[in-house]
Amino acid sequence: MAESAKKVARQAEERLNKVAENVREKFDRVTEGKFSDTVKNGRFAEEADPGADRERTGEKRRNQGGSAR
Repeated sequence: MAESAKKVARQAEERLNKVAENVREKFDRVTEGKFSDTVKNGRFAEEADPGADRERTGEKRRNQGGSAR
């Protein structure tokens, strides 16, 4: 009887491994080409420094007659 229990446990483990592999494959297909992949691939790596936006905003305000803050 112990052999039969081992066989059942082995079969269950194999089925669970197949299910896990299928889930991984489907997850990879679903997430392929998403925004996070774009970020990970460095799409936004060449952006200007964050301070440049503040400078442009201040210059725009000055040109419109507002305070530069």
